[in-house]
Amino acid sequence: MGRIFISAGHGGIEQGGRDLGAIAGGTTEAQQMILLRDQIVPELRSRGFEVLSVPDDLSSAESIQWINARYRPGDVALEIHAGSSPNPSVRGTAVYYIANNTERKNHAELILLALLRRLPQLPNRGAKTDTATGMGFLAFTRDTILPSLLMEVGYLTNPEDRFIIQNRRREMALGIADGLAAWSRAVSGTEPGGNGTDVTYPSINIKINNQTYGEQGIIVNNNAYIPIDLADRLGVDLTTIPGIRRLQYRGVVYVKAIELRDYNISVGWDAATRTVILRSILQICPGQIDRIMAHGNTSEVQLMMFLKANNEDALAQFPDLPKLYREEAAIEGVNYDIAFSQAMVETNFLRFGGDLKPSQNNFGGLGSVGGDPEGATFPSARLGVRAHIQQLKAYASLEPLVQEVVSPRFRFVTRGIAPLIQQLSGRWSADLNYGDRIMAVLRRLYESAGFF
Repeated sequence: MGRIFISAGHGGIEQGGRDLGAIAGGTTEAQQMILLRDQIVPELRSRGFEVLSVPDDLSSAESIQWINARYRPGDVALEIHAGSSPNPSVRGTAVYYIANNTERKNHAELILLALLRRLPQLPNRGAKTDTATGMGFLAFTRDTILPSLLMEVGYLTNPEDRFIIQNRRREMALGIADGLAAWSRAVSGTEPGGNGTDVTYPSINIKINNQTYGEQGIIVNNNAYIPIDLADRLGVDLTTIPGIRRLQYRGVVYVKAIELRDYNISVGWDAATRTVILRSILQICPGQIDRIMAHGNTSEVQLMMFLKANNEDALAQFPDLPKLYREEAAIEGVNYDIAFSQAMVETNFLRFGGDLKPSQNNFGGLGSVGGDPEGATFPSARLGVRAHIQQLKAYASLEPLVQEVVSPRFRFVTRGIAPLIQQLSGRWSADLNYGDRIMAVLRRLYESAGFF
């Protein structure tokens, strides 16, 4: 039987490692996840499982390296977190898995259902792909060699969830242990055993731009791997990127296919024919994708469908928002796909929360001149969109506005200082990953529209 790795997310700033994570209700995410982990581990060991607890003084990257250095076929890894939100009403448990991996989704659902059988009062937020996160990926699900999942056990910022995390810890630990035991058995039953020297990986087919590739890939822990020579053929040089997972098998170096998505390669999977499908012929020029001053590519319907897929109630309150972004951005020459994606980041797909309220019609998180803590307010959705577009143009262009200025802070921006999405990081938002978050949503938008 394989072993189980458990990492308590955001453990131990006292030892100089990770930060404390979410802080709410007089406690921290680090403290609560370590306490929870320390109940899960002995429970699993009492059931005969070999469990490895990741040291709490390691950073996220060091934790992944620690796990990878000890990996054997049949092992699984779980990192536990407590969610946080500026909206204290947000609650529930979710498990994240690497995108385009149906088997891992089943494993995530297995863990969720086991926990909810013990704690049915926890809302089920579902099994979610790591592409649905703010950054568009999770290092723990992607960079670990073994099958891995990241679980949010509840929201520390929600009083009900926090009470469960603190006072129903035993039931929570038992539920997670139930799920891990079932997951470990499922993986061990399908993964080769031994010390790794006799491993045989099943082969898969590869298609590039609708053409069958002459060499096959392999399946490792239910992830598609392709020969690194194929990445070279697609114009992607992975040899100098240390974060890319590499695997040498029978004299060939393989890389995880999904990693190519970060290099404007579409990655799909056809389960019926066991084929990984790659597309490098894109409808959008990769060199233009992050330029704020450009024309958008999606239709109004595609924007509506994307918004509805991420928040089914969004269009009830703002049914014309996709249309408004297309119209207002076109007037000023701003890429409406970028502006719309930024609005989704700022408003959490129109769920709002925190300082922003729907009644403000402030979709770009614009500040006011007077320092109002709630930010700017606009009399209509159209004017709110117009102000957002104007502020983007202020950052990205030296050209004058076409319409009368309505953005309250337009005049304070050094014109043309940030023509690319990434250059908004640290300027529009203090978050240095702000541009990455917008790009992640933009890529999801283009994937949903069939451009990637």
